Amino acid sequence: MHRSILVIIQRSNGDVFLSSTLIEALKSAYLEAKIDILVNKDTEAIAKSLSHIESIYTYDYAWKKEGLFKRVSNELNLIRKLFGRYDLAINLTASDRSVLYARFFGKEAISCIEPESKKSWWKKMLLSKHFIYDSSRHIVEHTIMPAKLLGIEPSQKVVRTAVSKRGEKELKSLPLDTSKPFIIFHPSAQYDYKIYPKHLRDELLKLLSTLDIPIAVTGGKSKIDLQISKSLPDLPNLINLIGKTTLEGYIALCAASKGYIGMDTLNMHIAAALNKPIFAIFGPTLPQVWSPWCNTLQRGADRSAPLQHYGNVTLFQADMECVACGKAGCDDRHGRSDCLYAIEPQRVFNEVDRWLKKSA
Repeated sequence: MHRSILVIIQRSNGDVFLSSTLIEALKSAYLEAKIDILVNKDTEAIAKSLSHIESIYTYDYAWKKEGLFKRVSNELNLIRKLFGRYDLAINLTASDRSVLYARFFGKEAISCIEPESKKSWWKKMLLSKHFIYDSSRHIVEHTIMPAKLLGIEPSQKVVRTAVSKRGEKELKSLPLDTSKPFIIFHPSAQYDYKIYPKHLRDELLKLLSTLDIPIAVTGGKSKIDLQISKSLPDLPNLINLIGKTTLEGYIALCAASKGYIGMDTLNMHIAAALNKPIFAIFGPTLPQVWSPWCNTLQRGADRSAPLQHYGNVTLFQADMECVACGKAGCDDRHGRSDCLYAIEPQRVFNEVDRWLKKSA
């Protein structure tokens, strides 16, 4: 019986958020277990939104900027604090550091490893159990692998999130009547190469503003978000909420919305977890791995296609032979993604308009 479990996720917000499927499975199998999580500092906010987590520990990449002595000191403090503390440690990435953390912190250690033997042979020796990173598997399917190694077969593979009281309270301060129907439009992402070009975004917003429903434009306070906020067109039915909600506030706002239109990013996954109709614009990202997870069908997209529907999800991609390439832009260095320039705003609008008329 595992009475203490540590889940280690040293990747992005999306990886942390979509780990909820694994955490639900662990909690169902080990009702009395205390489940903690170790994440990167910049994903701590989303870790706080997960259910069943008691304590959150963080690794901060900013330690590298503080000099070698300070960095080593901080990491050793983390290791001392958690060394041998857990019956089970589960690591969801194949990085050397996170594999070692799983071994240091858990009496039993399970981890993802690389398929290449030259990189993973020593990890197999250290671990109690392991699973291979599969770049063709949806991230939710990948995340649930440790549960299967423990003999746990989840009755449902769903991604969930919940509205907090703080989030509900935040809604009341927004310049939007959330008791009436509205749609979320989320134009930003963590990286520029995943963002719909401004001239196409403006054209799509002009079309959306003709609908008889408010369009709430959302975003955080990052440099990318704030640049988009300054460049938004002044249109009827368009309400700029960029920088006006916390993550908890966004979850509450999304829960109150009628649906989500926007980019391939964490906010899209939150909307999918809330079972909202999704209209997602994808660039080079592989939809087989990162598409919105449909809780009803318990799957994501299984292919690339200019337009595809499954469950509550509508997904748009360019009609190009190279789509989807999985690169960080055409140069694979966070440059321009030509495929995003080939998705016509009218095509996105037509699907949204058809859905609204049908739902009315």
